[in-house]
Amino acid sequence: MYYTRDTIAAISTAMGGALNIIRISGMQAIEIVNNITKKDITEQKSHTTKINYILDRSREEIDEVMITVFHAPKSFTTENVVEITTHGSPYIAQKILTLLVESGARIAEKGEFTLRAFWNGRFDLTQAEAIADLISAQNASMHRIAWQQMKGGLSQKMKALRQDLIHFTALMELELDFAEEEVEFANRTQFIHILKNTISFIEGLLHSFRYGNALKKGVPVVIIGKPNAGKSTLLNALLEEEKAIVSPIPGTTRDVIEDTLTIEEITFRFMDTAGLRTTQDIVEQLGVKRTLEKIQEAEIIIYVCSANPRGSEYEEDIYQAYQNIQVYQKDKKNAQWIILANKADLYPRNEVQSFSNVPVLFVSAKEKQGISALKVLLLNIVRQFLPDFQTDLILTNQRHFDLLFKTQIHLKNALELFHQSVSTELISIDIKHALHYLGQITGDISTEDILADIFTNFCIGK
Repeated sequence: MYYTRDTIAAISTAMGGALNIIRISGMQAIEIVNNITKKDITEQKSHTTKINYILDRSREEIDEVMITVFHAPKSFTTENVVEITTHGSPYIAQKILTLLVESGARIAEKGEFTLRAFWNGRFDLTQAEAIADLISAQNASMHRIAWQQMKGGLSQKMKALRQDLIHFTALMELELDFAEEEVEFANRTQFIHILKNTISFIEGLLHSFRYGNALKKGVPVVIIGKPNAGKSTLLNALLEEEKAIVSPIPGTTRDVIEDTLTIEEITFRFMDTAGLRTTQDIVEQLGVKRTLEKIQEAEIIIYVCSANPRGSEYEEDIYQAYQNIQVYQKDKKNAQWIILANKADLYPRNEVQSFSNVPVLFVSAKEKQGISALKVLLLNIVRQFLPDFQTDLILTNQRHFDLLFKTQIHLKNALELFHQSVSTELISIDIKHALHYLGQITGDISTEDILADIFTNFCIGK
């Protein structure tokens, strides 16, 4: 996706609303729009909006519109930009778009407006990606993270790290030019200190990705347990709607049922699964297999069992749930487990609050008792792992994670080579690789494939 200087146009709003906005960007944008308006807009001042009329090829009025003009370079793309606000009819919007194309514009590709802003230096690549995250943010947490990154929080830090490395790499390469004189331009102690601090900072960002990615997509919470434990009833109680079919017949839930719920500022992605048991039913076997697969995705796993007291010291079902957790934790050690003793309305409440560091909560999904306490527990589990949004950066982008992971590998290699007193020439190779990956994060180093992968995920008109 290379930058071209032609004029592009696209509908920038979802169809079906009261109004549509058509955006046009390019050095000929004002002249092209002027070809289809009743009143001349070539003298309209920048950042002003005026009532006008769109005319078809026979000069008949199509719609009364509002025309907003932005003169270069004071626009989103830094080009001349015109926005036409029409009535919400899809026919009108498409008709105007057709007239614009006939007058010399081209239909924009996905993300091309933001791509032009990037090429013209309006912001860097991380900020462009943050725009997409801001548009898709479904809760306050993701909004804050995206807003911070759009203001340059991540890119500023990446560029500062890269600049320090560039400075010392240049000094090391200067030493190579004076190898025979054995002159030392780069302070080794200071450089090792920078390497260690950079590695430590990157490790913190990589660690935050697990939770940042979960926040972006919704914290995955898997509900598991034996058939008829009340898993589907629990999902319905959490969502406050009849999402899952509830039946006394074991094995009713054959597939994973998913839905999201935002609790305060955090979105959770709940997954109701097939009951865990040995069965001869082929379809149910597939359901159990999918349950085990979903356990691998989860950050939080709710094991639903019965609150029926059948043991003298503890709940037998709770003990069995804990035993099962030990089996599943072998493959999923990082997940937080919750034992949910359901149907507590039918049996005397046992005051067990935890079982070997696994929290135990007594609820009645049917009567919606204890659901509020479960929501509070879910929030507390997530928040204890999240840094302060106001001061710390959180990684939410898979591309950034992959590039930082590669950066870290080369920086660690360079640090190890320093300790081994390896030649400066070999050390600089790893530093250059690290610089390359850091540059790809911000877009200081980019390729057509990278840009296409990023911007084609945008909507047309953005």
